[in-house]
Amino acid sequence: MNDADGLAAAGDAGSAIGPANRSTGDGRTDARARRDTRARIQQVAVELFTEHGYEGTSLREIAERLDVTKAALYYHFKSKEDIVKSLVEDYYGQMDALIDWGRAQPRSAAVRREILSRYIRIVAEGSQAFRMLQQNQAAVHSLASTKSTGKLFKERMDSLVDLLTEPEAPLRERVRAAMAIGGISVGWMFFADQVQDRNELCEVVRDLASDIVEFPSPA
Repeated sequence: MNDADGLAAAGDAGSAIGPANRSTGDGRTDARARRDTRARIQQVAVELFTEHGYEGTSLREIAERLDVTKAALYYHFKSKEDIVKSLVEDYYGQMDALIDWGRAQPRSAAVRREILSRYIRIVAEGSQAFRMLQQNQAAVHSLASTKSTGKLFKERMDSLVDLLTEPEAPLRERVRAAMAIGGISVGWMFFADQVQDRNELCEVVRDLASDIVEFPSPA
């Protein structure tokens, strides 16, 4: 089946990927099932991109790993680039939700600690995808959908720094907040595969990041 045939068949093939796309009579249940199926496709794609590289993996291989037809896969994603784009968009969506939450809270040490905790969870949940993107930098960087990610990432990091510091904070305080945020990613990515208890790692990373943010400036 070529791509045109797959697109034409996708409308009827959605249910082929499993119960996630069958009508249940409950719109909320059906929408949740579609999200679950979408997440399953993303997970399998990340696994294959990690094992064989982005360029070395085809949509057909992703469909075969999922045990579905290529047309069923088209129901959710039209290309490998669409899958990568969805991973990036999901990450930014989580970041935006965190930033919106933080802006609605009073400025306090407890809120800053909670912001760091929530950011750690975002990093932990996306660590496999982050590793895949890092391993496939050359291929992924050439995709049109990822060419502005550096700017978008910086915008969100700037917003997090603002939330972790007081208004008009001096350079030292802003650098310290940025180092705490960056240290979360480094600490998690470096040690996640070396520990048995990832909850303990989350606590350690959060506590150290909090120490950095709250450490008093020298007189």
